[in-house]
Amino acid sequence: MRLVRARSRPAHSASSRRAKAGAPSRSARWIRGLGRLLLCGVISGLVVAAGVLPLAFIGGSTVNASRDVWTNLPADLALPPPPQATYVYANDGKTLITTFYDENRKDVPLDQIAPVLQQAVVAAEDTRFYQHQGVDGRGVLRALVSNGRGNAQQGASTLTMQYVRNVLKNDPTLSPQQRVDSLADTPARKVREMRYATKLEQHLSKQDILQGYLNIAYFGAGAYGIYAASQTYFGKSALELTLPEAALLAGLLQSPDGDNPISGDRDAALRRRAYTLDSMAKMKMISAADATAAKGQELKINERDLPNNCVSVPREHNDWGFFCDYFRQWWGSQPEFGATRADRDEALRTGGYTVVTSLDPGIQAATLNQSLSVYGYGSARSMPTAVVTPGTGRVLAMAVNRHYSLEPNPPQHPLFPNTVNQLIAGGGGVAGYQAGSTFKMFTMLAALDAGMPLSTNFNSPGRIATVWPASGPGSCGGKWCPGNDSPSWMNGNRTMWNGFGRSVNTYFVWLEQQIGARRVVEMAQRLGITFRSAEDAAMAAKADQWGAFTLGVASTTPLDLANAYAAVAAGGLYCQPLPVLSITDSNGKPVDAAAPKCRQAVSADVAAAATDAARCPVSRSSAYGKCDGGTAENVSGILGGRPVAGKTGSSEYNSTETFVGFTPQIAAAGIAVNVDNPNDHVGSGVSGSVNAAVAQTMASALRGQPAQAFRPPSRVRALGR
Repeated sequence: MRLVRARSRPAHSASSRRAKAGAPSRSARWIRGLGRLLLCGVISGLVVAAGVLPLAFIGGSTVNASRDVWTNLPADLALPPPPQATYVYANDGKTLITTFYDENRKDVPLDQIAPVLQQAVVAAEDTRFYQHQGVDGRGVLRALVSNGRGNAQQGASTLTMQYVRNVLKNDPTLSPQQRVDSLADTPARKVREMRYATKLEQHLSKQDILQGYLNIAYFGAGAYGIYAASQTYFGKSALELTLPEAALLAGLLQSPDGDNPISGDRDAALRRRAYTLDSMAKMKMISAADATAAKGQELKINERDLPNNCVSVPREHNDWGFFCDYFRQWWGSQPEFGATRADRDEALRTGGYTVVTSLDPGIQAATLNQSLSVYGYGSARSMPTAVVTPGTGRVLAMAVNRHYSLEPNPPQHPLFPNTVNQLIAGGGGVAGYQAGSTFKMFTMLAALDAGMPLSTNFNSPGRIATVWPASGPGSCGGKWCPGNDSPSWMNGNRTMWNGFGRSVNTYFVWLEQQIGARRVVEMAQRLGITFRSAEDAAMAAKADQWGAFTLGVASTTPLDLANAYAAVAAGGLYCQPLPVLSITDSNGKPVDAAAPKCRQAVSADVAAAATDAARCPVSRSSAYGKCDGGTAENVSGILGGRPVAGKTGSSEYNSTETFVGFTPQIAAAGIAVNVDNPNDHVGSGVSGSVNAAVAQTMASALRGQPAQAFRPPSRVRALGR
């Protein structure tokens, strides 16, 4: 027989295969091991039958059947790590957002488990653990005699055999029936455990076996393994357990649900604690006085429920659920965690990863407060907002005036304030919202990328006849004829600087005609704009005909929009949105998925030129002094005069109002919208509040950071000479 480790396991604090303290010498081990092996081979059938059948039914057929099981067992015993919970933290690596698990378990090395707990488990479950070699001959004979006399059933399972049983029932390489069989009360099961236990002891030290057992055993209350048990019952680490606490947990192993002090019999839990303490005293692990004192201590349970999934984030921070939901969406798209989405989801629930996300609780709180300043929880309208770091794509905050919750909404408001719809990042049926003139950025980038300078001039009329066919109110002579919202302020000779600053529709529609709508659509896609609706996807497939694209008629999300502008802030470096800082697997090994995935979407000079023009909507301080009016000039003051750029956007009939802003260190976008009723137009009156809310969010995120200047564009890119 070979021992097969299916995957690497955490380094043990003591991994020697030689005898440990309290264990017999090598010669004694060999002699006793031979004796036990012979004993098991001869009487295993009788022993097991005596344990599970009346004495009258023991016969030669049972012995023969057990011998057959012994000789026909597979040669390999796999030791795959049992399912473990994945822990997801905020960016400080300490603040728990949530966990994902099928079984609440986290493996820890033996040196992170209190010695008194190790002693208590041996005293409660297998007093001869350090003397036997997997099968306890004395225990076998004692059970045989006791059960044969008709006394209360006695088992003879050692800790090693219990470990084998737990391994088999958790082994993902076995069929469901094989896992069920590993728990069946049959002679075959006992014989299987005996053989595997004797071989296991030849390959692992007692410390290895004890560590494996403590990490796989069930302690009741949904807690698998000692780490989860310590947290669940006492709200502390396994290393911090006191003697009474250790004795209580060790006592639960025999009947983890029946003797459970939380959901079962509290008195039974105390009796088992007392039994464990007495056994520890008998084994000279503690003194009789210590046992008496521990038995007299009041049982104090500090129950701590471990959250599971995104709907279980801390109640006081249920706004974190939207970020958590996006994290799970992101995880499901990463091939590092499996070939299919189902495989990746299983890895999240069973792989025991430690995830430090990019969520900044302080910035998240500020973002939520600003969203609530526009619309409260009781409003049908909402203000989803996202904050991203340029150059990495890491998502710092995702907030909206909604509770991430499955709790029912009041009858008068059946759609809010509770929802689990992904209102900030999209997906799951949420296509996004029109963001209006913020899409003019993609037209400007495409034009600059095609070689047109910022100084490109056009005498913008109040209304322009285009090359794209159309009918209805927005057409003239069978062509699409868009106009300016404020002709007296927008019409006239315009460049990219003041055309962007004043948000002149006819200038950007003309510019789009010069380079072709397809280039503009492709530029948006290069910067991460995703077309989630079937209608938008169909238009993107025939992008040459999508003349209205520059006016922001496609649906987008605050996260996509903030990240696209973040690429401009980062000198044209586009990075996929990333919700994590680091990921380590159950062995502490870093996972590559946490690294930013970036590419140069446009040249640094093109990005610098677009940034220079994007300073016009929010200030009058472009590098070439060409700004002469903006739609959100108060933004610069809110940010204390530090260099900032951005763009406002209003969709048709002011159905939505959007602002996206950026500095070299941060980008943020917010959209005012009724996500459930597109006919409920939020109106132009809210635009100032949206601008201020995003700007205040940015100011909070940048507090304490030095102001950084934007790189000016080259003279050729700006002036064409």
